Amino acid sequence: MQMTLPFRGMATQAEKGFLPALRFERLTPLFDPVVRLTSREGEFKRRLLAQAGISPGMTVLDLGCGTGTLAIDVKRAEPAAEVIGLDADPAILERARGKVDKAGLDIALDHGFADDLPYEDGSFDRVISTLFFHHLPPAVKAGTASEITRVLKHGGELHVADWTNPRDPLMRLGALGLRLFDGDEPTRDNLAGRLPDILAAGGLADVRERDTMRLAFGLLALLSGRRP
Repeated sequence: MQMTLPFRGMATQAEKGFLPALRFERLTPLFDPVVRLTSREGEFKRRLLAQAGISPGMTVLDLGCGTGTLAIDVKRAEPAAEVIGLDADPAILERARGKVDKAGLDIALDHGFADDLPYEDGSFDRVISTLFFHHLPPAVKAGTASEITRVLKHGGELHVADWTNPRDPLMRLGALGLRLFDGDEPTRDNLAGRLPDILAAGGLADVRERDTMRLAFGLLALLSGRRP
């Protein structure tokens, strides 16, 4: 039986804006094939889940869950974990619900904003997130880091896969395409390698880069941190 976590007050869609996953709502149906074609999705998500070490009985939040692919992977890998996905985009959540229903899995999918998470303090053993932070403006990144720390249990961990600073000319060329598509302001901190510092400033301890992968749009970093 899916556990329902207590909700805090949350802003309405009219009060807070968001960008669709591919920036334009009309591109939302292309989200899954675009991610598969440009990011070696299966490989980096496999590595992230191995890194996260999710075990039976854990409560896991997939932050910026998109169409639910990662949440489904978590539940299939560890059926005894409690899995919840959250996204600000109602249209993409509908796609996620369709995929979850088709898979026949018990996964909760919630609407909410990353810098105002609708959960009580200490709700999760793990927060996981993939290709999400580079969509957020700097102030929202900082607020999201603080909220992740708040909703993690003491000793709970964050595991993130997202873009980092390109380290050779070819990766810098790929990152230029990312910056042009997703915007200079939201991608700037990622491409300067500042995401670990932002997570640490939000209250997480032991923030570090655990792995990297070269992809079409530059260098993907797998990061982790924990709530002290």
